[in-house]
This record gives sequence, C-alpha cells and structure tokens, in this order.
Amino acid sequence: MDATLEILAEVGLTGLTMDLVAARAGAGKATIYRRWTSKNDLVIDAVEHLKRIQVDLEDLPDTGTLRSDLLGLGKPLSLEETEQRLKSMAGLASLLSQGQTFADAVNAAVIQPWAEAHLTLMQRAAGRGEIAADADLGTLCQILPAMAAYRSLVQRQPFNQEFLLSMVDGVLLPALRR
Repeated sequence: MDATLEILAEVGLTGLTMDLVAARAGAGKATIYRRWTSKNDLVIDAVEHLKRIQVDLEDLPDTGTLRSDLLGLGKPLSLEETEQRLKSMAGLASLLSQGQTFADAVNAAVIQPWAEAHLTLMQRAAGRGEIAADADLGTLCQILPAMAAYRSLVQRQPFNQEFLLSMVDGVLLPALRR
C-alpha cells in the first residue's frame, strides 16, 4: 500500500504501473496480480489504506473546549511531513478526474475521517452547551477537512498553524455559535 501511494505521489495514476509497485515493494509482479487484478483495484485499496491512518476516532482530544479540541486535532506538520503530504495529495488529485469510484475513494480517505472527528468534537461541544443547539453539525463538520484538502490538492499550500487558526477562529466557531 505504501509503495503504491508513494508512486502515485511521484507519477500520478497514468504513470503508476504494477511493475513499479512490485519493484518498490520488493515483491514479484505475480504476487501483486494475485491480490489485485488491475491497477485500479490496487489504487482503490491503497487509498482505503490511507483512510485508516488519517485520524484515530478513539483518541480524539477532549480538553473541555471545542476550540482547544479542534486545535489539538489539527496538528500542523513539520516541513518534511508537509512536503510528503503535498506530494501525496498531488497523487490523489490525479485520481479525481479518473471517475466517480476514484473520487469517492479520495473523499472517503481524505475528507470523511476528519469530518467524522470534527462531528464528534462538535457533538461534545453541543452537549456542553458551548455551541448553538440548532447548528448544522452535519455540514459544519466538513468545512475544515474540505478546505484543508482544497488547500493541499488545488492550492498546493501546506496545512499550517496560521491556516488552522483562521479556519477555527474565523469560520467554524462563529458559524457554530450563531
């Protein structure tokens, strides 16, 4: 899975081959084909693998305030991690125009895990009376993950502290408190 994601980040979907994946993974091409009958199946599984390593819903921050929880969840990355994440996101971006199956897989791996985490944090805050009872949590929980993905995929900008603070303080908290 890691080899597939690395190659996808380097050359995109069109440049990715089963031979490249087998060589990078140190496996035989026949081994790869026994598990995945096509490049598309392999890439879908690799993107699904990415979903599992995004965010741990069992280990979310619980600081007592939504702002602190959101800031604790969205830890900015080091320069090296940022560069690798931007490369990975570029590889994922190459999938978006390849059909709905790929777009759905990218959404499930990149947006949904974070949206679920934000929803959990927002529901806790609602339970504490910290945010408006009628806030549209289903929509608002998707804002930061979607904007972070847009920032990475389209703008090719890093997810940094400045961006996180502007989204939390300037967009999410005001919308949740209306």
